[in-house]
Amino acid sequence: MMQMQFTPKIGLAGVQWMFFILTNTVVVPLTLGQAFQLPAAQIAYALQFSFILTGLICMLQALFGHRYALMDGPAGLWWGITLSLAASASMGGSSLAAVGGALAVGYMLSGLMMAVLGWLGFVKILIKLFNPVVISVSLFLLTVQLMRNFFTGMLGIQENGQLNPSVALLSIGIALFVAVVYLKAPGWLSNFALLLGIMLGWLVYELCFPGAGGSEQLAAGAGKVKLFPWGEPRLDYGILITSFVVGLINMSNTITALTAAEKLYGQTSTEGQYRRSFLLTGLFTMIAPVFGMIPFGTFASSLGLLESTKILRREALVVGGGLFLFLGLIPPLGHWFSKLPLSVGSAVLFIAYLQMFGTAVRTIKGIAFDSKSIYRLALPLLLGICIMTMPPVVFAGLPAYIRPLAGNGLVIGIIMAIILENCVNWRRLGDPSAGKHA
Repeated sequence: MMQMQFTPKIGLAGVQWMFFILTNTVVVPLTLGQAFQLPAAQIAYALQFSFILTGLICMLQALFGHRYALMDGPAGLWWGITLSLAASASMGGSSLAAVGGALAVGYMLSGLMMAVLGWLGFVKILIKLFNPVVISVSLFLLTVQLMRNFFTGMLGIQENGQLNPSVALLSIGIALFVAVVYLKAPGWLSNFALLLGIMLGWLVYELCFPGAGGSEQLAAGAGKVKLFPWGEPRLDYGILITSFVVGLINMSNTITALTAAEKLYGQTSTEGQYRRSFLLTGLFTMIAPVFGMIPFGTFASSLGLLESTKILRREALVVGGGLFLFLGLIPPLGHWFSKLPLSVGSAVLFIAYLQMFGTAVRTIKGIAFDSKSIYRLALPLLLGICIMTMPPVVFAGLPAYIRPLAGNGLVIGIIMAIILENCVNWRRLGDPSAGKHA
């Protein structure tokens, strides 16, 4: 591993990382607070601790865990599952507090499972399951899921479900500006295209829409806050099983992220790196529900930032994580940064994550596909996209705790890819590359 080194360029890259972490984190506690009908003071409390814990785990992972510039934070997969289960509470005849308390227990036990399995070397089994085709499917579907979210955020959707033309036009302008800086500016300047896009975009947004902000300002300290804000911990076997299944899929995201990072860094990750990474993520996952947060995960989407900026030094993530931790320790400052307009952050990340598509393509470089073997890639990928584009009401008739899994295109696509890669003999079907990669 490279020796730690801090320079002005690393410091500026750290500020860019701080904004990247912010745009991937700030919306999570706000939407969860609304889903569980929490008071503003409790949401502010969760927002503060999300900054502290996310900044801390990013620093620890870069220094002692996987030791790559890969963000850890509230995992998007867990976010979708949590919102789905909260929304289905009333339909299933349960209270929000009952579902929330069961989720807290399920998430803490899932975190324990991740830490224990990771430390015992379960990664060897996961690596066998996640060959290049499965990893490529994971990256493709993650790219589609994220790009859909960012594109929606760029449009400035209003309460009536229609886009806001002024906000959408500004977002397109910001996205084009970032793309031009990245493609045309000198090397040192193109490395900071995302940071320039966020700062200038935010400034222009405030000039065009004064006081419109991204998230409403929260009054920290006003009112009573408590631990386990979603509900008192309780055991529910349905939610527990769902938590374990999603926990295993979430572990696979670490495999995907570290395997793809190996190609960027030109090195092979050791078993120790995987063990330490799973241990840290598992421990922070166990802590998260205490403060009303979802479990943590390694963001494979960090690869988009690395590909865009070409700054691979882990010191930059240490600086960015430290700055983000600082925002959590100074609540008024953190709440001010949380007002970053969603449309601005979405426009910048829309350009950054285009690079993930290239990573997915390069992952299967050298694998030949014919009229039969193309199914190993096309079926899980297109099935996952089809599920992503379906309205949630399609799955309303399924049992409450199967619904979040069945309606998640990313999860179903990954599971289908694993089944096809481990149950079908592609070499017998005429794919000469199957033996090398499966």
